[in-house]
Amino acid sequence: MDDGSIWDAAHRRTTIGLLTLVTLVAFEAMAVGTAMPSAVAELDGTAWYAWTFSAFLITSVVGMVVGGEVGDRRPPKPGVLAGVLVFAVGLGIAGFAQHMAVLVLGRAVQGLGAGVVIVLLYVIAGQAYSSRLRPRLFGAFAAGWVLPALLGPLAAGLVTTHVGWRGVFLGLVPLVAVGLALLLAGDPGAAPAGDGARRRSKAAWALLAGAGIAAVQYAGQRLDVLALGLALAGAVALALALRRLLPRGTVRARPGIPAVVASRGLLAGAFFGMDALLPFVLTEQHGWSAATAGLPLTAGAVGWVVAAQLQGRRPDVPRQRVLRAGCLVLAAGLAATATTAIPALGGWPAYLTWAVAGIGMGLGMPSVGVLLLDQSPEHERGANSAALQISDVTASALCVGLAGVLVAGAADSGGPLWPGVVAAVAALTVPALVGVRVAARTVPPGRTASAGASTLAAS
Repeated sequence: MDDGSIWDAAHRRTTIGLLTLVTLVAFEAMAVGTAMPSAVAELDGTAWYAWTFSAFLITSVVGMVVGGEVGDRRPPKPGVLAGVLVFAVGLGIAGFAQHMAVLVLGRAVQGLGAGVVIVLLYVIAGQAYSSRLRPRLFGAFAAGWVLPALLGPLAAGLVTTHVGWRGVFLGLVPLVAVGLALLLAGDPGAAPAGDGARRRSKAAWALLAGAGIAAVQYAGQRLDVLALGLALAGAVALALALRRLLPRGTVRARPGIPAVVASRGLLAGAFFGMDALLPFVLTEQHGWSAATAGLPLTAGAVGWVVAAQLQGRRPDVPRQRVLRAGCLVLAAGLAATATTAIPALGGWPAYLTWAVAGIGMGLGMPSVGVLLLDQSPEHERGANSAALQISDVTASALCVGLAGVLVAGAADSGGPLWPGVVAAVAALTVPALVGVRVAARTVPPGRTASAGASTLAAS
């Protein structure tokens, strides 16, 4: 049966709208780091600097939960409209801010809108595209997320230099409007066929989870007595919140949706933990410049995009097999990145090893999205998509903090840096290897995944 293409007449406007919104949200996330030093200097807000990132993180988790609840109860179109409007308002608040507190408020509003939008885009993907089209759609999503990592800092730097940091925020508003118009002109889908049950909102638990993540991240930056208390409080908050926000059995990777959600966290934690650490290692261990140290990340982004496009061309291959291959390749790339700790090699193997890690992500991340939508009942796609995003954010934050603590501990000891680098690489390779085993559990017994879909083996 011919399911068409994500670029045919029936899907073209929806596809372009989805990708535009994905790219703009990702671009904003990448660009803000470039523009923020100029904003801090102008607004004299050094003490507020960390909050511009923490506020976005906390409210984005809340937005993910709200988006999931909306997506399971109503048609996605009004929810996307509301989320994009909130995101645009946040851009405006940040762009016109005259005090750092107002800029932090703008970032918080942006995070709330971005969280809603990202989850509802998954709901639309489940409603508007067949199972065979989803691998290619998620391959396109990968390009929408990764390409801003290549171009975002450069573009933001140019805008900040020639227009000012406010232009980074305000310049996105009309582009967001274009993406929204294209998406709403398509057919994002109707209301889900719900089970009739109205569940209590989990937004408060999401707020607790976001605060826990921020506390753990901040503790990893301090490395003092206060940090220990912050880390403990953050861990307790996270444990309490995640029990309510993630599917039961996620930590144990119970077969089915829990294992899918766990896989997303394992992939994201392993990759982004090292992605954040690699430029520091190259500058501190080998004396690379800041610009040069970022180039291996570009190699990883290119590998990610290429692999994501290739997996989209083979929807007939069971997704759990593609996911398993992605975890294996990611583990290989991570383990090989330990060579950056060898002084004699000068860090140059990082170009190849991080490209390999990117290929693993390009195979694994789209497969996780496909597996989630294929196994989620229509009235649970929103909640499950929110859980997927929360797993990603939480694991990334924890692994970035862990890697930072290990390397910072080696640096503060006054000895060589390489033992900390090796320890961090080893710690981050473990989740990828665990993902190889968990991949086999992403399809429950009695079900088979073929042609990009999970179907009952017998009915």
